[in-house]
Amino acid sequence: MPYMKKIKVAIAGATGYTGGELIRILLNHPEAKLMSLLTTSLSGKPVWSIHKDLYGESNLTFTDQIGAPDVLFLCLGHGLSREFLTTNPIPAHCKVIDLGNDFRTDDTFEDKRFVYGVSELFEKDIRQTQYLANPGCFATTIILGLAPLAAQKWLTHDVHIHALTGSTGAGKQLTETSQFSYRSSNISIYKPFQHQHLAEIGKTLACLSSGLSPVINMIPMRGDFPRGIFAAMLVKMPDTVTEEQIVTVYKNFYKDTLFVHFAEHTISLKEVINTNKTLINLHFSNGYIHITSVLDNLLKGASGQAVQNMNLMFGLPEDCGLRLKNIAF
Repeated sequence: MPYMKKIKVAIAGATGYTGGELIRILLNHPEAKLMSLLTTSLSGKPVWSIHKDLYGESNLTFTDQIGAPDVLFLCLGHGLSREFLTTNPIPAHCKVIDLGNDFRTDDTFEDKRFVYGVSELFEKDIRQTQYLANPGCFATTIILGLAPLAAQKWLTHDVHIHALTGSTGAGKQLTETSQFSYRSSNISIYKPFQHQHLAEIGKTLACLSSGLSPVINMIPMRGDFPRGIFAAMLVKMPDTVTEEQIVTVYKNFYKDTLFVHFAEHTISLKEVINTNKTLINLHFSNGYIHITSVLDNLLKGASGQAVQNMNLMFGLPEDCGLRLKNIAF
């Protein structure tokens, strides 16, 4: 049964990039009401003092009181969500959506179990859960790109990935590699073969393929742009499967999804920035499949997917509040 009253929302970590994106989405969500924008140091300050683009859009202020929300979004640093839930009183009825990595692979906390929230893959479980682990941005991009092959048990060889992310993927805290003077006109690799999202990618692909999990060789890369993820994946084709069969599987796998689309044309980041969409494209050569998967790391890769999951958890239309304007140029 759909939720009949406006959903009262609290956001812990409301000053960061993902917290700010949640505020922007939910200010215009017809079924949600922002109640508690939590921060320990800025209580009483206007939201626009941090998110300056919201000046004139909202009179909301930050607070240090949770209140009695219907849903709590955790937009905290990785490893801090468990501490927050341990030290803060959460109403028994409140649903929790964690945008950190605390529950993506270790999904238990006290007597609670967090469902892994790739919206298009685990919709039934998401609709029934009270606790949700929102996937990582790289993980979402890559899992959606490989899921049709995993579901067919066609990932029988190593997967090789180069994935390029925008600077917002590093969070707001200033580091040497997130400064404009470093990022501008520059590309670099980081955490080769050992990115923290590899564990959730492997676990999810194994779940889809009844335990079959390929070796994933992932090279993450820093791009010279603010937002978006462009993942290029190379996979050896199964010997007995044709290119036409693979294309048909991808088309059928995503034909009824609202936000994931199989594209038969070459795709780019511009087509997904400022939307909750993922686009996927295939090329074939010499027995290999080249998969391109693109999304906005702050929306489908984080806050947009979190709202999509909230909609499912409260029985709302999946795209409620998420028909966002594309940026074409």
